[in-house]
Amino acid sequence: MFRIGFCQFAPRFGKMEENLRRVLGMLARVDADVVVLPELAFTGYYFKGRAEVRAMSEPPGKSRIVEALAALCRQRGLHVVTGFAEREGDRCYNSSLLVGPSGVLQRYRKLHLFNTEKSWFDPGDLALEVTRLRGARIGMMICFDWAYPEVARSLALRGMEVLCHPSNLVLPGLCQLAMRTRCLENGIFAVTANRCGEDRRRQGTLRFTGRSQVGGPRGEVLYRAPAERAEVHVESIDPSRARSKRLTPRDHLLRDRRPEFYAEIHRVQAGRRTREGRPFRSSSR
Repeated sequence: MFRIGFCQFAPRFGKMEENLRRVLGMLARVDADVVVLPELAFTGYYFKGRAEVRAMSEPPGKSRIVEALAALCRQRGLHVVTGFAEREGDRCYNSSLLVGPSGVLQRYRKLHLFNTEKSWFDPGDLALEVTRLRGARIGMMICFDWAYPEVARSLALRGMEVLCHPSNLVLPGLCQLAMRTRCLENGIFAVTANRCGEDRRRQGTLRFTGRSQVGGPRGEVLYRAPAERAEVHVESIDPSRARSKRLTPRDHLLRDRRPEFYAEIHRVQAGRRTREGRPFRSSSR
């Protein structure tokens, strides 16, 4: 069996050392193969501008946070997927890191930035990857990537079995529902690690929805956390369930795809279709 889990808590904005101590304390006795932390788990989320992002972002190779997480992984024999404010040169990314006893094993930079994130971060520029870990194949995406099924499908086509999904969700219930579909349509497990609490800043207050969850290959919810309470939860799974993509003896989720008919996804912009070579908009009446 493979043990996957999440750590749901309420980071304090800008209190990076305090948030690190909180995470290390919550995971001090955890027994798991992989634990997923929320998006931007150590900085908080609601930045007032790019300068503030830059002040709190770090290169992973020179990060006290990464060093402390790697030390925890060595001590507990686990791996951690965490949201991370990453800086590389003049660029800042909303990233996710897979950290193990030896340090960072994989990086992912958020492809689909949400709302005001587009003013704070640079869009992700790394290819989607899958990492083999203790007999399971791990992939990563971040928060609003849930709204783009191409991300999870691309990872599934690369052999992913467990999707690690750091999040800071503010739209109640939508992601949790969508992630059941991402699991079902790809035949995978997924861990959505959301945060709870709020970021109260001068520009306003953002409230986060909690309800972190572990989903299974048939769209089932294996476990869901409450909305407002910090919690660590670990679930035992069998990754081999994500290797069979058959819904029935004659229906295969991946082999039965018809990609020759999907090219339009990449050609046609949202809101535009073509009929007999001419643009048209469907009636709203």
